[in-house]
Amino acid sequence: MKRTLTVTALAGAAVLTRRALRRRVRRSPLWPLPALDVPVSGHSPRRTLRARVVSRTEPAEGVVRIVLASDELPAWTPGAHVDLTLPSGTVRQYSLCGDPADTGRWTIAVRLVEDGRGGSREVHEALVEGVELAVRPPRNRFELLPAPAYAFVAGGIGITPILPMLRAATAAGADWTLLYGGRSRATMPFLPELAAHGDRVTLLPEDETGLPDLTPLAGIRPGTLVYCCGPQPLMRAVTDAVPDPSAVRLERFAPAAAVAARPFTLELRRSGTSVEVAADESTLTAVRRALPDTPYSCEQGFCGTCRHRVLAGPVDHRDDLLTDAERADSMLLCVSRAAENRIALDL
Repeated sequence: MKRTLTVTALAGAAVLTRRALRRRVRRSPLWPLPALDVPVSGHSPRRTLRARVVSRTEPAEGVVRIVLASDELPAWTPGAHVDLTLPSGTVRQYSLCGDPADTGRWTIAVRLVEDGRGGSREVHEALVEGVELAVRPPRNRFELLPAPAYAFVAGGIGITPILPMLRAATAAGADWTLLYGGRSRATMPFLPELAAHGDRVTLLPEDETGLPDLTPLAGIRPGTLVYCCGPQPLMRAVTDAVPDPSAVRLERFAPAAAVAARPFTLELRRSGTSVEVAADESTLTAVRRALPDTPYSCEQGFCGTCRHRVLAGPVDHRDDLLTDAERADSMLLCVSRAAENRIALDL
């Protein structure tokens, strides 16, 4: 009897040990090395809110203005943008162009991009009054800093983050001017709103004036901040035209121009494997060959969905999202790369 009890006890202990071992391995595939922290991902730390489309208008050819409303919507400041999860599950980023004082309502304006990746078309076709969306709280990488004077430059739909800045600058009593270019007056949204500002606003429709004349920027006074949003050629031209380029603040709605890249080795520590990243592919593409379920969204370095922790190796950061502190230990897989021959990730 005593022998039977001993055998039963040992068998039970063995079962408990195996279960504990399986749990330990699930927590850290590299066991018996120390368990790593939970992976950093732009997906998890940002809460999701719900909002409903309450208004849809067309302020210009090829542009829709969408107003979202909800009691959950937090306050925002001029220059902020938000993430919208469209009905298909696609996540896209849009600048807020309404009035920050209008609490509980967010306004965006979206131009249809015929040869784009499909987000703008879905906005135009699917976002009608009554549709509910998941949204994420605003982020502001284009904050309007205090200054005695501003020179604003907008190209096309780049007027969206600039519009609330004009209201804020006016309320603060600052001097400001706006150069606003587009293909034609018919395609340039918000012209009635801008007309109220009189000669502070200079319209530069390309079919009437040709390429925007930026020579007024050469004469801006010291202390004037320059805010520009629009196509990359316009932003480069603005930076070149201003006497002090450090006074220029830019907001891109397309990724920065690609720069030369080289291949590197990517070590995936949690998975215990390595992949080679070719010069002509993204880090995200290489990761998804080994880990197909790795989340991603914008693929342009804006949304943060593919942010992950860097465990070793310097990073060539090419995003427009992470702060300097965040870049110290993480990267966006869709645009950033290794700065040298090898990098290790917590994946």
